[in-house]
Amino acid sequence: MAFGALYGGHVYGVPRVELHPALFGTVATGAALMGLELYRTPVWLWQIRGLATLVKIALVAAVALWWEARIALLTLAIVIGGVSSHMPGKYRYYSVKDRRVIGGGESG
Repeated sequence: MAFGALYGGHVYGVPRVELHPALFGTVATGAALMGLELYRTPVWLWQIRGLATLVKIALVAAVALWWEARIALLTLAIVIGGVSSHMPGKYRYYSVKDRRVIGGGESG
C-alpha cells in the first residue's frame, strides 16, 4: 500500500513533502520483509529474488539523485517486482553465489 501511494503521488504530482509518509512506510515495510526473509534463510540475499529486491531498493533510492526520472525509476521497480515474484522457482531460488537452485520447496 505504501509503495502504491508513493508511486501514485509521483505520477499525479503530489508535493514532495506530502510523499514522506508513503516513502517512510515503503522503507519500513520493505526493511521488515527483507529482515524476515534473511532471518528465515540467509541465502535469500544471493538468490535472484533477493538480488531483485536489492535492485528495487537501489531504484527507489535513485529517485533522490535523478528526480526528473522518478516515474521511470519507480515503474522499473514495479516491473522488476512483478517479474521476480512470478518467475518459476528454478529462477527465483537460483543462488548466484552457489550457482545452483537452493530451496524453493518452503511455503509462505
